[in-house]
Parts: sequence; C-alpha cells; structure tokens
Amino acid sequence: MKESFELSAEVRTDMGKGASRRLRRTETVPAIIYGGGSDPQMISLAHKEIKRHLENEAFYSHVLTLNLAGKPEKVILRDLQRHPYKPVILHADFLRVDNKTRLTMNVPLHFINEEVSVGVKQQGGLIAHLASDVEVSCLASDLPEFIEVDLIDLELGGSIHLSQLKLPKGVDVVALSHGPDHDLAIVSINKPRGASEESSEAEGEGAEAAAGEESKD
Repeated sequence: MKESFELSAEVRTDMGKGASRRLRRTETVPAIIYGGGSDPQMISLAHKEIKRHLENEAFYSHVLTLNLAGKPEKVILRDLQRHPYKPVILHADFLRVDNKTRLTMNVPLHFINEEVSVGVKQQGGLIAHLASDVEVSCLASDLPEFIEVDLIDLELGGSIHLSQLKLPKGVDVVALSHGPDHDLAIVSINKPRGASEESSEAEGEGAEAAAGEESKD
C-alpha cells in the first residue's frame, strides 16, 4: 500500500533574501511551486512538518498533496536546499503534476534476501552495493516508491545490472535508453578481501613444497 503525504502551505508575498531570512527565524521554510501550465507561486511551509516528512525515504519519490489556501495541489519535490552544517531546511522547490505528467525521477532500490543469497550463505561472499537508487521515467500515476532487487539466486562473482530489474508496468530506466554501454551493475557479490591473496599464498607454498620434494629425489 502506497504511503500518502500531505503538507499545509501558505501563500507568501514578501520576496527577497531578507524576507526569506525573516521566515526562517519563525521556523518557516520559503518554497515555490511551478509548472503545470500555471504561474510560479511563492509559498511557505512549517519547518517542523517538512522536516518530519523528509525522514521518510518515500517522500523523495512520491506524488505529494500540498494544501494551499484550501486547495489541494499534486506536486513532487524537485529541489531542496539545506544549511551546510545545521539541521535546517533553507528552501524547497515543488513541481505541479497530474496523472498525465511524465516524470524523470530517482527512485530508491530496496535489496532483499541478501543474507540468504547463494553467494553469501553458501559461498561466503560479501555484497557490494554499487547504486542506492535508479533514475526512471514514467507517468506520475505509475511512479513507484521503490524498486525491489532480489538477491536470493545471486552467486559469488555475480552481479545484477539495470536491465535485470523487475520494473512496474509503465516504468523505464533512463540509462538504458542511452544504449547497452549504460547497463551498469547495481550490486555484486565478491570474495572477501584477502581471500584471493591467501589462496595465492597457499598455491605458492604448495609449489615450493613440490619443488623441494623433486630436488630431494
């Protein structure tokens, strides 16, 4: 079941850096809504509310409901500015969407069955995550919260590529539209660090022992 996110917003008329600073002093975040064939609208949001939503991974790849002056607007979060070292949101950009809007967004990858995969449980390998999200293109109504990647059958030395993802209907991976050279690996199972060196050392010692036996003969 998809999560639902709603935020309350107010129209703001004061513009400029000074006005934005005054808003932030009242724990309010200046923001803007644009797109959808309408003029950009300057708004403000409660810092506490948006900060709470941002703790949920799905918020970043979800169609949100923004309640503005009693009117709900469907939007996605397009950009977010944070303070360089304080836990403070400085500004947010929202894009208006509807079910017919085609989006390009990054969606998180959820890896499952890692500990019980063949390459880990039976072959003693270690998992290397090569990507945490993937850029997809789809209609707003088809936007997934995440894409699941099942590692159950992945063996030692193996990897899963973008082309192997099981995508929901209507969802495409943007990178694959650029050709097969962009079919990058997103996860692999490798030998533990030092395992190959130990194996080489053991082989070397065995060869030396064999050579010693031959010299005695």
